[in-house]
Amino acid sequence: MSPLVPGSRSARGVRRTVAAGVPLAALAALAALAVAGTATGAQAGSGKPSGTAHVTGSATLGDLPLGDFSNGLLPGTVADDRGVDLGGIGSDIYPTGRKGEFWTVTDRGPNGQIKVDGSKRRTFPVPGFDPAIVKIRVVGDRVKVIDAIPVTTRSGKAVTGLSNQEGRDEKPYTYDARTPLSYDPNGLDTEGIVRAADGGFWLIDEYGPSLVHVSARGKVLTRYVPKGLNLKGADYPVVEALPSVFLNRKINRGFEGLALLPNGDLVMALQSPLSLPDSAAGEASRTTRLVRFSPKKQAVTAEYAYRFDAVGDVDPGEDDTSELKISSVVALGGDRLLVEERTDKAARLQEVRLTRGADILGDRWDDATTSPSLEQLDDPAAAGVPVLRKRLVVDLNTVDGVPDKIEGVAVVGHGTLALINDNDFGMTDGTGAFDANGRLVDSGIETRVTYVKLPKGAL
Repeated sequence: MSPLVPGSRSARGVRRTVAAGVPLAALAALAALAVAGTATGAQAGSGKPSGTAHVTGSATLGDLPLGDFSNGLLPGTVADDRGVDLGGIGSDIYPTGRKGEFWTVTDRGPNGQIKVDGSKRRTFPVPGFDPAIVKIRVVGDRVKVIDAIPVTTRSGKAVTGLSNQEGRDEKPYTYDARTPLSYDPNGLDTEGIVRAADGGFWLIDEYGPSLVHVSARGKVLTRYVPKGLNLKGADYPVVEALPSVFLNRKINRGFEGLALLPNGDLVMALQSPLSLPDSAAGEASRTTRLVRFSPKKQAVTAEYAYRFDAVGDVDPGEDDTSELKISSVVALGGDRLLVEERTDKAARLQEVRLTRGADILGDRWDDATTSPSLEQLDDPAAAGVPVLRKRLVVDLNTVDGVPDKIEGVAVVGHGTLALINDNDFGMTDGTGAFDANGRLVDSGIETRVTYVKLPKGAL
């Protein structure tokens, strides 16, 4: 990764620098990184766009050993980081309200796939890693880690990022795919973040899929999951409050986008179409779902059908429809949302309005036995489904300087976006991910925050 002296692997002297929720003073000094030109100002105006989108600044996260980071939050959680640096914080980005500062969140940690006897096995090279909320500040061309909060159980232990349930989630293995690891019902694959009204946070998770309310210090207060999940053994409250149809989520494609509406409601986006009635239907489908949740009522209050553009329109170099994903949703005011459609190589941002007439909650599309399913419909609108109408805001594939695999999007004023990519902790799949000594062969992909100025009137 980047040979920045302040964050280089030679500077491994970070140990317990903070308690949960306390600023990482020493850690921040080691983790100085890159981002330039924070834009501030009023919300972008309306009208027809004029001009072209362009990058106005970019920053890169320097090298910070993952073991030092994790053990600084929860001592003893990581015995061997296998040469992996802090990364994966690009699962989402949410403004703190101060210029150039953002909350970000890691996913479940370093993971990959290795094929053994013709079958792919999910590897967790650093099984003790605990998902964390990470506060960053962009300074010039550097990103600075200024705070970090571990996500913990009711008793203060790491939730971990390990798979939850045997028979439903991928079986976890060690870095070389040789030794099975234990399932963990506490495990979370966190992917989205917003700040809660109580000073805590709302997160979303791919395993359940689930919505997770955590305190300001990272303790899980409640995990909301689909009805019928029957998750046993978690060291925090689990409430079955989401439609049961979401039990049919594709593996590793649960909730990935999360937005906080002005009235306090949350909107969660399912990353990919449900596997209804089977995985083949889900792989071929272009229709996924958004869910509206009321924290006051602690209940889902609406559900919407969202239709992807054709995969070749989103990514001219891709012809596999199953590569389409939603990774970010952003509240724009009122009932308006910015939705990111992407592949790993390209992304487009669409504006939608959540209208009452588009609500499909509780109708036949929430019945897993409906045939054909919502996901099987070639033209849902023609079949009477009130698919959300959308408007293309920007095709990021046409903007020079935008990294691949953008997973977090924020609006930072005057029509400027802050984007963050997921670098997968420098991991790759396959047996070549680690050397003969079990040390990471880094992909060289960095975590970057990139600012994009939109044409006037785009939002």
